[in-house]
Amino acid sequence: MSRIVLSEREKYLRDKRRYRILVVVTQLGVLISFIMIWEVLANIGVIDSFITSKPSKMVTTFFKMMSQDLPEHIWITCVETIVGFLLGTVLGTLIASILWWSPFLSRVFAPFLVVLNSLPKVALGPVIIVWVGAGMPAIITMALAISIVVTILDMLNGFTRTDKNKIKMAQTFGANKWQVFTKIVFPSNVSTLLNVVKVNIGLSMVGVITGEFLVSKGGLGHLIVYGGQVFQLDLVMTSVFILAILASIMYYGIVLLEKLLCLKGKWK
Repeated sequence: MSRIVLSEREKYLRDKRRYRILVVVTQLGVLISFIMIWEVLANIGVIDSFITSKPSKMVTTFFKMMSQDLPEHIWITCVETIVGFLLGTVLGTLIASILWWSPFLSRVFAPFLVVLNSLPKVALGPVIIVWVGAGMPAIITMALAISIVVTILDMLNGFTRTDKNKIKMAQTFGANKWQVFTKIVFPSNVSTLLNVVKVNIGLSMVGVITGEFLVSKGGLGHLIVYGGQVFQLDLVMTSVFILAILASIMYYGIVLLEKLLCLKGKWK
């Protein structure tokens, strides 16, 4: 009997592994097909390679940029994104904790958070530049402004939806509010925090690129603006693809961290 169960489990794991491999292979096939079709259409003149560029030109542009100052621009964008991401996540979680702690403050600030969440943060760009100055501080502040409100709303929603029965049981045994928060509320929302983190890494990059569009002397956003101004569309498209790769690396880094925590049993 145990041998039959083991065989069924092995079959299930094998089928699951094959399915994951099939998904990855299909994704790679779609990507490669898209690049090949793009290249062919550009070569035969169906699409204008001056406007849309083409993969072969982008590869040439990439290696040319790597021999110049591209690594520095990538480093600037990565630093700004990570700093804005960390600030937005930490401060947003801290503020959400304070609002959970005080229902009065939560009710007072709820409409303001909704307004801030719906407000286009790009509109605050000129104001932020005046407040904190041009350069990296303004760009990091833009990334912070975009990510912090989402963090507050999502974490506060998670905190308030924590199982009320668990909280009441802990209070019955004499747990104070700090113990309830640290032993039940926050641990129950680690998965919520990780989901927020996965969203925030993309939002922070959006804020950074927006800030680099407005005021920057370095970074991939600066290269995109410069390439558009001098009609070097190869530079623009190459920078966009590099951004996509960086965003993917950061996102899957968070996913890997989530899997490692899950395997170690840090939360249920």
